[in-house]
Amino acid sequence: MRRRTAADISSPYDSFIARMTTPLILVTNDDGVHAPGIKALAAALAGLGTVHVVAPDREVSACAQSLTLKHLLRAERVDERVHAVDGTPADCVNLALVKLLPRRPDLVVSGINRGANMGEDVFYSGTVGGAREGTFFGVHSIAVSLAVREARELDFGPAAAFAARLAGIVLAKGLPERTLLNVNVPPGTPAGVAVTVQGRREHEGTIFEGLDPRRRTYYWIEEGKDRWLTDEMSDIHAVRSGLISVSPLQTDTTHHAVIGAFRAWEPALAPAPAATAAAAAAGRSAPERAASADETSSAADEPTGAVRKLKASK
Repeated sequence: MRRRTAADISSPYDSFIARMTTPLILVTNDDGVHAPGIKALAAALAGLGTVHVVAPDREVSACAQSLTLKHLLRAERVDERVHAVDGTPADCVNLALVKLLPRRPDLVVSGINRGANMGEDVFYSGTVGGAREGTFFGVHSIAVSLAVREARELDFGPAAAFAARLAGIVLAKGLPERTLLNVNVPPGTPAGVAVTVQGRREHEGTIFEGLDPRRRTYYWIEEGKDRWLTDEMSDIHAVRSGLISVSPLQTDTTHHAVIGAFRAWEPALAPAPAATAAAAAAGRSAPERAASADETSSAADEPTGAVRKLKASK
């Protein structure tokens, strides 16, 4: 058997195998395709595989996992393996998986978001929504956020480096079914890493009210005030302690622990027999109701057994 030469290694077959074994990573966000966070993330992940960026063409923060159903979507190629979409992160993931990518990705990473996504924020966050959409498609997914408030704290380097380390582990080990990872990185140099639970808070909403130039009232939903509940296992506690928070989230939001208690309500929730009969009658067609009425009338006209015997004896 002859030894393989350089020409053999660079053959079309070897190139095909190399493409199939190189991980394909989809990157999205809700800060927009030109945001510094997504650029830092894509650069950090480039060493793990082929990175494709499909992200909104503008900032769409707090869009959660919404899909655009009322108007057309357009995807513009702005660079090699980079597309800008006039939609949400969930739109971007859908479009990428179904139309734009050469094959199904091995990993979806959403971020790096400017600002934390902890506690109940995960239900509002477009960053988490993009990762959750990937999970819905059965693709391992991670959401990454940098917990900063001030522009002077905007150093995406530590968050990008950690995202690459975590992505490498997820590519090697995978994630449980219907599970995504929500990562929040503190500003500065993190002191360590903690696997956390979703924090809880008491929220007080604030809304600004004003008048536009035409003297019409408008409202502006502001950030509000939060009182976080004390929990040393929570994401907020980890970030406040200078630790990177990694929270495993699941797409099943059923409160399984209380299912049994609520099943005790079933008898009280069941409709009364009369209501059930009325509902069944309402659901029948007019001919069916007429036929039923005729049957009832015939049954009423038919003599009972005792009457039939009396007539026969006469």
